Amino acid sequence: MANEQPGLVRINDREYALADLSDDAKAQLNSLRITNAEIRRLKAQLAIHETARNAYARALDSLLPKTAQ
Repeated sequence: MANEQPGLVRINDREYALADLSDDAKAQLNSLRITNAEIRRLKAQLAIHETARNAYARALDSLLPKTAQ
């Protein structure tokens, strides 16, 4: 669905005119777009949290005694 021309949508390697889609199909397409955007947002959030976790782990490692008992 990337690089869509105005008024057209590409689904499964086929182009469709938005005007030709039923209201139900348009609603499903809209839900798919919203879901894809939310997945991208969540992946970005996950990357942020993984980066923070790694920083905390490095900070903790630097504070631990150099020889374990």
